[in-house]
Amino acid sequence: AGCRENIITLCSLTKLFAVPGLRLGFLAASEELCNAITGQLAPWSVNALAQAAGKAMIGDTDYIERTQEIVQQNREILCRDLAAIPALQIVPGAADFLLIRLESKITAAELADQLLQQARIAIRVCANYEGLDEQYFRVAVRSEEENNLLVAALKDILLPGQETGSFVECGSRIKKTPSMMFLGTGSDVGKSVLVAGLCRVLLQDGVRVAPFKAQNMSLNSYVTRDGGEMGRAQVVQAQACRLDPDVRMNPVLLKPSSDVGSQVIVHGKPIGNMRVLDYVRYKEQVWQEVCQTYDALAADYDCIILEGAGSPGEVNLKSHDIVNMRMAQYSHSSALLVGDIDRGGVYASFIGHVEVMAPWERKLLAGFLVNRFRGDASLLVDAHSFVEQRTGKPVFGVIPWLNNLGLPQEDSVSFKAGLYDSAEPAGEHVEIVLIDLPHISNFTDLEPLLEEKDVWLRTVRRVDELGTPDGVILPGSKNVVADLEWLAQTGLDKAICGLAEQGCQITGICGGFQILGKTVADPHGIEGEPGTLLHGLGLLDLTTELAADKTLTRREGLHLPSGQPVHGYEIHHGQTDRRKNDGTGNDTGSEPLLTFADGASCGSADRTGRVWGSYLHGIFDSDPFRRWFINTLREAKGLPPFSGQGAQYDLEPALDRLAAVVRQEMDMDAVYRLLGI
Repeated sequence: AGCRENIITLCSLTKLFAVPGLRLGFLAASEELCNAITGQLAPWSVNALAQAAGKAMIGDTDYIERTQEIVQQNREILCRDLAAIPALQIVPGAADFLLIRLESKITAAELADQLLQQARIAIRVCANYEGLDEQYFRVAVRSEEENNLLVAALKDILLPGQETGSFVECGSRIKKTPSMMFLGTGSDVGKSVLVAGLCRVLLQDGVRVAPFKAQNMSLNSYVTRDGGEMGRAQVVQAQACRLDPDVRMNPVLLKPSSDVGSQVIVHGKPIGNMRVLDYVRYKEQVWQEVCQTYDALAADYDCIILEGAGSPGEVNLKSHDIVNMRMAQYSHSSALLVGDIDRGGVYASFIGHVEVMAPWERKLLAGFLVNRFRGDASLLVDAHSFVEQRTGKPVFGVIPWLNNLGLPQEDSVSFKAGLYDSAEPAGEHVEIVLIDLPHISNFTDLEPLLEEKDVWLRTVRRVDELGTPDGVILPGSKNVVADLEWLAQTGLDKAICGLAEQGCQITGICGGFQILGKTVADPHGIEGEPGTLLHGLGLLDLTTELAADKTLTRREGLHLPSGQPVHGYEIHHGQTDRRKNDGTGNDTGSEPLLTFADGASCGSADRTGRVWGSYLHGIFDSDPFRRWFINTLREAKGLPPFSGQGAQYDLEPALDRLAAVVRQEMDMDAVYRLLGI
């Protein structure tokens, strides 16, 4: 515009921004031409409100760029799909509509009538355009879903006898698998648990169902049988479906390593650490992989239950969303918005979310689900009527507060809020302290201890909270380098060493195991600056170096001191050397603590056996080993071994209890109607 004196460019904001009521646009030309045209205009050609809206729209360059990208992408797909119909010849072009010549016995007008009657789709017949005849028509490039409906309708008319269905092949996706998505008004509102509950209900009803979360940000991860890493929540959801965990259920996992960066794991394998802006730029690339992964998973099951992340109302994240409404749109999922009423403000949050949703997002939203209610649900009827009047969306159910459900918690919000601070038992018991490292990971390793009646587990963040426990556990860490510095700053490092001298049992798991050693080196800058070397607590005679490659493996074996079976998984960059030399060439290294079925070994203990650690996540899941561990603490305290039946760590009863509540409190008839199964 304005590059030549004789060029005038006209732009309709009405079409670009979908605001036909404003009847607004602009003209761009040379200053001389603009002045001449202005002199011919009426004094009030545009009202003040329209002018203000126009200025705002023109300034939204991000929206314009994203619109161009989406239209171009959808145009290419639509051209490809229409070109597969022999009777249609597409005229080359670059506009946001397609001019098409119909090579058929019927005319464009007759085709338009059939489309309108059979599919309620209108096309523009171009018989009255200069130079065109009765065989030409024009179609707009619209959303992917609408384009698919157009292609299917054209195939039904122009390719009679061929099965086209209501869903057109797009990429590797060849069918629409029934699906539903649980969104949340925020983090830790119960989405993960409710997905697990609905999955178990569907399984009980004979549906082959699988869970899916496009992107998960969590420090609680798990290693699959084939060595892939995925979010712990999707592992629990897979168990609800009685499926072996599959990285396709969680194709992107983000493990925060600092306030501004995370390790990015795609299809179960780490691809590197990224700062926030780097990952935002990478998202469009990984989105294609997410879609392909979903298609592959959906093709294997009758139904998919998806989980969103955070909130779809976070307007600062919408432009690069790959896990909430964009994923719901791609998967053709109806969505339920889950809110935690225990926090307060749930109904205002429901209405607020609808207000910030785009029209296409509101179309996907089927309704709401109230979670964690304490009381009589009949008291909420008026509130539900109010919400439905304001939004046009119903409430699908009220899930009560579930005490001691017994399922692993994925979100660190619950952990930081004190979820793992159990009440002190009234009878004989041992006290175990969990050090709440700033970058704590896989804190679910400790959940089985919460089930034991003679264990008092509490979390500690300061020296004055430490007390004189019977045991201290240093958990996994996503940033051992930073957490070692934190331990020194808080004085917890010296306090823990002091407890060890007094005979307290000190245990380290994964990152905590590394912290117990003499040094931790980071030559590649995995967790800090390249070349970093920090001193550990020095309670175990071992050294660790953070390697570029990451160990991801499942393990089964024996805990040698007790002879008890253990199982779990390893997730670590650290390579720990427990071997030492006395200067004469003789190896005086300690014996391994664990041996595995494949001949590998892991872990180390000091000479007393009271300070020990290993890389094995899930070591306390073993009922026999866990009871042995607790009994050693009891004996050191002067208590007899526990004589009763210890806890049995089994998620199956908890999943069945959850399913019973979901089945009773959700409108399952409405859910099945949404799923279409």
